[in-house]
Amino acid sequence: MARTRAKSVKLAAIAAGLALGLTACGGSSSSGGNSTGGASGGTGSGEKPKNGGTLNVAGSGDVDFLDSAGAYYQVTYSLLRAVDRQLYTYPATTDEKAAITPAADLATDLPEVSADGKTYTIKIRQGAKWDTQPARQITAADAVRGIKRACNPVHPFGGFDAYYANVIEGMRAFCDGFTKVKPEAAALGDYVEKTQVSGLQAVDDSTLKIVINSARSDFMNILSLTSSAPVPVEVNKYVPDSPEFRANTISSGPYKIASYVASQKYELIRNPAWDAKTDPIRKAYVDKINIKMGLDEGPVFQQIKAGTVDMMWDTGVPVTDLALALQAKDKQLAFTADGSSNPYVVMNLQSPAQGGALKKLEVRQALNYAVNKAAIIQVLGGPLVKEPLDQILTPPLVGYKKTELYPTPDHKGDPAKAKELLTKAGYPNGLTLKFLYRSSGKSPQVATTLQADLKKAGINLQLVPSTANNFYTDYLQNPASTKAGKWDLAAPGWGPDWQGNAAFSFFGPLLDGRTCGQGSTNYGCYDSKKVQDLMDQALKAKTADEAAPIWAEADAVTMADAPWVPIVTGKAYTYRSSRVRNHINYTLSNNGDFTNIWLAS
Repeated sequence: MARTRAKSVKLAAIAAGLALGLTACGGSSSSGGNSTGGASGGTGSGEKPKNGGTLNVAGSGDVDFLDSAGAYYQVTYSLLRAVDRQLYTYPATTDEKAAITPAADLATDLPEVSADGKTYTIKIRQGAKWDTQPARQITAADAVRGIKRACNPVHPFGGFDAYYANVIEGMRAFCDGFTKVKPEAAALGDYVEKTQVSGLQAVDDSTLKIVINSARSDFMNILSLTSSAPVPVEVNKYVPDSPEFRANTISSGPYKIASYVASQKYELIRNPAWDAKTDPIRKAYVDKINIKMGLDEGPVFQQIKAGTVDMMWDTGVPVTDLALALQAKDKQLAFTADGSSNPYVVMNLQSPAQGGALKKLEVRQALNYAVNKAAIIQVLGGPLVKEPLDQILTPPLVGYKKTELYPTPDHKGDPAKAKELLTKAGYPNGLTLKFLYRSSGKSPQVATTLQADLKKAGINLQLVPSTANNFYTDYLQNPASTKAGKWDLAAPGWGPDWQGNAAFSFFGPLLDGRTCGQGSTNYGCYDSKKVQDLMDQALKAKTADEAAPIWAEADAVTMADAPWVPIVTGKAYTYRSSRVRNHINYTLSNNGDFTNIWLAS
């Protein structure tokens, strides 16, 4: 699941450890929501849902892209849940299986799939409209346009190669051609409208046909990504996600953006073109949603306690407050659990730093030995809410097989082993690397903790701060920054883009060398033919059980190359005000679903 803030800890273990004191969690997740004080979902105490009121949300940073074509950040999914609709999406429900199963949204039903598993025929729901003047029916052509724009050359979707260009018939050639188009609105729009993709066909206004290159069991999950959302023809007036685009968004969801100030606020009001009868997913109880940005987790938590804020946007629960809330079995505390890896240290394999040090296997292995994972776990909440991770895949995902290729005592690091490997690589006196980090939340503390521990191994980190929303767009997904060595190491987070049979949602976007480039989420440009071959083989497997050992081998081969330092996986906690009801997790956002919450008096 995109960039995230990570495997679950059983409640019994948490309860048993309360006397020891707990610390906070900064991770992410997606599954059916729960709470230590009772169900996170439901309307609460048998109360009848109420319409009206303003939901107040607060947090730190802005979305990555307001344009659904590029959106790949959990907090962005929270916002787009309210203003955009997809062909298929995940319902907000306490049924854990249903919560991770794609359901019809703009589509009338699940698609009709051909016998060979390659052709999907989808009917568009009538009465679902764009907030245009006058309101206009959403069509199959809008769906084709939305998918095409995922590989726009200005702000492409980070997983466009993995999920679109290499999957849909004819999409590879379309995306390759798109790279040659001038980054101007008219030229980009003209290319989208006039260049055909054989596997994307608007048969008529209400019928969409999609043909994929080969059958695969996860294509419904791909169609449920926000980047697969239909878009209106008016988007062609603007460069993707430009300030002009952001000032002229057109809604298909129950809310529309009435006011937006970058990194400061969003004000959402009801979309008059939205008809509840056409939307089986969103109840849209509240009249308005106000989102205030620029606040760190401490102030956000305090405002929720005071009742001036209702929900968290992108922050976690402060360490001390989490311990107290757990001890009190606070019903306002909610947790979600999934397979996130957050954070992990990614290495820039294109950086020229120190004579291209990160291109050397021994240096990458040294980093894996040098990191004190136990110390990072303490920063993020302690061992009762976080656990060390030693590989790419996480426990809930098909293909996970516990391994520890770079063992250290109690996961506290092994500076001596790291120094030995650095000497073998030609750095007997150590080396200096640039470490990029986000300047909000727990990221600064993670950065300084890594800096102190790596210094023991002779690795000096020069800390490079970045705002949360620029962390990815200006650095990790910017080839110019990567190749110039503006960063050598960084600690992003990642969650599966869906659950269960989702190993590809780690390997495809993050570790496939064929996807390296502008907008790619293969941040360090790791490139292994052997891993690619294993990925391709796993995707051809007929069942998840058949694919599992192949993904496990891909995991082992990748970790032998050491392009990452996996650190932790775990659980995320959020907190909401006492007036919030029906706080049910939306699997893509790792937060309560804004569109299904109602407010008590």
